[in-house]
Amino acid sequence: MTADLPLCAIVPPFILDRLAEDGHTPAARSLALDAVHRAARLAPAPPPPGPARLERVIADAGHAERLPGRVVRREGQNPGTDDSVNHAYDGLGATFALFSEAYGRRSIDDQGLRLDATVHYGRHYDNAFWDGRRMVFGDGDGVIFGDFTACVDVIGHELSHGVTQFTAGLEYQGQPGALNESVSDVFGSLVKQYALRQDAADADWLIGAGLLAPGVQGVALRSMKEPGTAYDDPRLGKDPQPAHLRDYVHTASDNGGVHINSGIPNHAFYLLATALGGPAWECAGQIWYDALTGRRLPADADFTAFARATVAAARDRYPEPSVADTVTAAWARVGISPG
Repeated sequence: MTADLPLCAIVPPFILDRLAEDGHTPAARSLALDAVHRAARLAPAPPPPGPARLERVIADAGHAERLPGRVVRREGQNPGTDDSVNHAYDGLGATFALFSEAYGRRSIDDQGLRLDATVHYGRHYDNAFWDGRRMVFGDGDGVIFGDFTACVDVIGHELSHGVTQFTAGLEYQGQPGALNESVSDVFGSLVKQYALRQDAADADWLIGAGLLAPGVQGVALRSMKEPGTAYDDPRLGKDPQPAHLRDYVHTASDNGGVHINSGIPNHAFYLLATALGGPAWECAGQIWYDALTGRRLPADADFTAFARATVAAARDRYPEPSVADTVTAAWARVGISPG
């Protein structure tokens, strides 16, 4: 784990910037809070390794801007009346289940790390993030965004940043940063698919479906199936994600477009998973997991380096040449040649 870690938040800063410029006060306050947490990302060491079994602790910030808040639910305790607490607890469990049962990983760090989360952070806070040690959820403002605990793929996405943190440590800038975001979208989607026991053909391939408040013209924050189509709203603008390398967005904002250009590797994974068929976490997800954890990726890996790592992972795990060939073809369809 590197000492200087990015703030990995689910809502891209360019969305909050646009809302703030239009006078949306919750977005402006959310940006200010994100800046505070980003400046504090010289994260202390995580808690010591725990047992291999699932262990969750949920705290309630009580709408204050202090962490961690008051502990309200621990592992094994029955659900209470607070939906946010229950959703966070269940989402942490669903993420643990995917990595443990599908890939044999012992929690986020593979050392049995306890999963901590804080709900009801701030007032109308329009984001959720992984800070290197815990998940933090806002309630949303009710106008643009709803409760951030309500989407299990959002929880899976953010905790998957922790998996990347403890494995490849992809830099949060440019193409490595877009890969960092894409890996979280991939496993966030797989967390939802695994919980629902969906095949690749049945999944919605949306990140944050249900997060946008009623009246917002959109279905989610991102679409892996059709990058660039998740929303088109007067307040949010139009989803800027490209699906092909020829449309790569060169920008100085958003750490070089990490939330934008992640659409390219996202789409490659979608193409692979649907081409292989069946549950996406099995073959396609296993290849992505092997590439991420196989110690082949440098922290500054670009799209081509990651594509090569996935082809190599496919060859290592699956003797049938058709699997690696399908991986290569999926990358080629988004304009990337692993050769």
